[in-house]
Amino acid sequence: MGIEIFKKHLREQRAVKIIAGIDNYNAENVAKVCRAAQKGRASAVDIACDKNIYDIARKNTKLPIFVSSIHPFELRDALTWGADAIEIGNFDALYKKGIQFSAKEVYDIVLETMGLIDGFDTFVCVTIPGNIDVSEQIELVKKLEIIGVDLIQTEGLKQISNSTNPSAHLVSYAQATIANTIELAQHTMLPIMSASGISEKTAPLAFASGASAVGVGSAVNKLDTEVAMAATVMAIVSSISYRDRVAWSAVNDVDELASI
Repeated sequence: MGIEIFKKHLREQRAVKIIAGIDNYNAENVAKVCRAAQKGRASAVDIACDKNIYDIARKNTKLPIFVSSIHPFELRDALTWGADAIEIGNFDALYKKGIQFSAKEVYDIVLETMGLIDGFDTFVCVTIPGNIDVSEQIELVKKLEIIGVDLIQTEGLKQISNSTNPSAHLVSYAQATIANTIELAQHTMLPIMSASGISEKTAPLAFASGASAVGVGSAVNKLDTEVAMAATVMAIVSSISYRDRVAWSAVNDVDELASI
């Protein structure tokens, strides 16, 4: 089945990718995240580019596996292991280390990676840095579309909030990635995945803004137990299903009124 289930959910604008973390080498945590993603009926998981971590993920889920890195040769190696997709990005964890990327740096990494994986039939996702101006994001996306990238992921930068309400922090964080989604959706035919601050509350907002997928990281991978992780994944997936049911009901109501 491989990446096909993710592609199907992407076409249906309901894909959910659960992110273990580009710098998460905790075998026990990755295993829990992968099992929880499958139990919660997510569309894919995303892990660090490490052979041991990949093997652990493969043993603990049947979902498609994205492998994330900023190093082209590592991403090529991941395809030889059997990774279903590669991702240049998931930069959030790197910002904490003081590492940032310009549009040119990201494009150069993608270009080198695409050259190295020529001959592999693989799905390629690229994160658009949230720290660069939106005009640069748009220009980068247009260039990535030309060279054959399959999916772009938006992100936001964590906002500082004085509120004691944890939901306020989450919404503040998600606001930037959703704003970027809105802008980029107007300038590309590529599907968009919104990440950063995505939860069961903000996921429907991302899809309403033009996303075809969401990437969920800390809302799941920072939880203590596998049960809590699985429940959170299921809640996010259910929030999207609820959105679809509401839309379906609205269409039916219009049809009924038209027939009166």
